[in-house]
Amino acid sequence: MALSRLEKAQTWLWKAVMGLLYGLFRLLSPRSPAVSRRLPAVSNPLLAVSAMQLAQKIRRREVSSVEVVQAYIDRIQEVNPLINAMVKDRFAAALQEAAQVDKLIEEETGGEEVLEDRLPLLGVPLSVKESFALQGMPNSTGVISRRGVLATVDAPPVALLKRAGAIPLGVTNTSELCMWSESHNHLYGITNNPYDLERIPGGSSGGEGSILAAAGSVIGIGSDIGGSIRMPCFFNGIFGHKTTPGVVSNENQYPPSSGRHEDYLSAGPMCRYAEDLLPMLSIMAGPNAHMLSLSTKVDLKKLRFFSIPHDGGSRFTSPVNKQLLQIQRKVVERLEADLGVKVQEVHLPGLRYSFQIWDTYMTLPDKEGKPPQAFVELMGEPGRPVWPLWELLKWMMGRSEHTMAAIGLALVEMSHASKPVPFFIQQNEKLRKEVEELLGTDGVLLYPTHPNMAPKHHHPLFRPFDFAYTGILNILGLPVTQCPLGLSEEGLPMGVQVVAGKLQDRLPLAVAVYLEKAFGGWRDPGAK
Repeated sequence: MALSRLEKAQTWLWKAVMGLLYGLFRLLSPRSPAVSRRLPAVSNPLLAVSAMQLAQKIRRREVSSVEVVQAYIDRIQEVNPLINAMVKDRFAAALQEAAQVDKLIEEETGGEEVLEDRLPLLGVPLSVKESFALQGMPNSTGVISRRGVLATVDAPPVALLKRAGAIPLGVTNTSELCMWSESHNHLYGITNNPYDLERIPGGSSGGEGSILAAAGSVIGIGSDIGGSIRMPCFFNGIFGHKTTPGVVSNENQYPPSSGRHEDYLSAGPMCRYAEDLLPMLSIMAGPNAHMLSLSTKVDLKKLRFFSIPHDGGSRFTSPVNKQLLQIQRKVVERLEADLGVKVQEVHLPGLRYSFQIWDTYMTLPDKEGKPPQAFVELMGEPGRPVWPLWELLKWMMGRSEHTMAAIGLALVEMSHASKPVPFFIQQNEKLRKEVEELLGTDGVLLYPTHPNMAPKHHHPLFRPFDFAYTGILNILGLPVTQCPLGLSEEGLPMGVQVVAGKLQDRLPLAVAVYLEKAFGGWRDPGAK
């Protein structure tokens, strides 16, 4: 009974605070004119080819790297004024690097196979989330006080992709300090969803999701501590993979990991074509790639499949949209019809506490007892921590350098109890054991990514906890591939999370290739 009262009190408090903030936001924010323009359709055929196929064409001299890079530059210049996804480009440097690639291929005497083995992404364009260090490019994560910060090195996964021959075109927008489901900050502005410019592309890797879906990039890199790869991929109808934690390096990202965040944060690939996921991950994992056995072939008919339609009715999350429930059922039906497998529907009661578990574990100290860095400190760097209530007053007068989402998160941080609630620790341990026993080394789980398709701008302020569908899988430490499943009645992307046991990343990656063939994969937002 005490727990029930505590839950009700917490629910009321969260909803009251966020409802008030949302009301203030709607009242005080300037009204933006209605956006009616849509993206132009993809016209250059080079933009409709996977990264692996582009690399092959470049190696075979069927097309030059300069032609490919220029095609993507042209596309970015065409769509970025509408979506505001790429916040800083390096087009001139990219074209120079592409010319060097073409010269290298012209002079190569070892043959195509040598180039493929040594430089599998040679000449292929790449976009990078701005929170990753890309040498010479901004690394502010949308914080105005960091506007002059330039990266002096490459983050390890970025360096590995460049070493494999990929050519960065620029960096893409994020939510402020990467801790919100909408990519909006006062340094770069707000990013739009290519399928509906009045809707969000997700966060925090929303700029990546938007530029990829708009065919302004073919492959990209994102990070995920609560759904920051999967939500943007879901809202933008592309593929993305949250890697098993500890495989891909998280060094040289901002903000840096603290507390236990390293256990839950994963860097991973984002792309339009499923066949690019596995080779990208193999490259990004570097010396840890052997941990995933990615070269081992997967026979989908020998896997055990499970489906969970919703979280069991958490007070913190919205009901799952009927169209998303229907498309997940269609996936089940196709798997059973095509592969001859039986997909078992299961229910895990602990999922209804997904948000509370995520919130609890994100505040736990590391092994040395050091707590995670306070959000108010990150907001104020390189100066003193901000005062959330003062920032709220400044925001009401239009004087704050921070978004309402960041201010709201700082206010919520103030309400955290000094000690975690033991009940949620117990629920997580129970849920972890149940999931590990369920999936083993050959199980695959289908689970909704989010209760709804891409919301309209600023609406997540009113339903801030719907990310729990992705966040719980970070705490459980599981690999997840986000897969697009066509468009809704409103023309918005739909999709599903495909989950496997720890270090079994190759299983959901193989399912992604199957689902792309079965449901069509990425759709050109300009061709709706």
